[in-house]
Amino acid sequence: MNETTVCLLLYLLSVLISVASQLLLKLSARREYSSHLREYLNAYVIVAYGFFFLATILTMLALAHIPLSVSPVIESLSYILVPLLSWLVLREPVTRRQFVGMLVILAGVVLFNLQL
Repeated sequence: MNETTVCLLLYLLSVLISVASQLLLKLSARREYSSHLREYLNAYVIVAYGFFFLATILTMLALAHIPLSVSPVIESLSYILVPLLSWLVLREPVTRRQFVGMLVILAGVVLFNLQL
């Protein structure tokens, strides 16, 4: 694999890690806490922000070697993955508006890749 391919995969990994951290924050928000401090200092929140930090580092490493024009396309995949994984893991409903939005994003990703 060449360097660009490795960095693209690294960027995709950073998006997946970011999605995982968003799911953890959703899990944390579903729980009741005895104080505001515990609401923000619990394992879900701490791990989620650790994941966000890791995703940021991976994104910076990847963007050093791939074109910046690819960044919004890869990043937009999180707008598809978060609702889908929330539906699968957390059993949250996906509204018609969200579904249409995901289709529009997916169409944009496909059109962008056809231009490459």
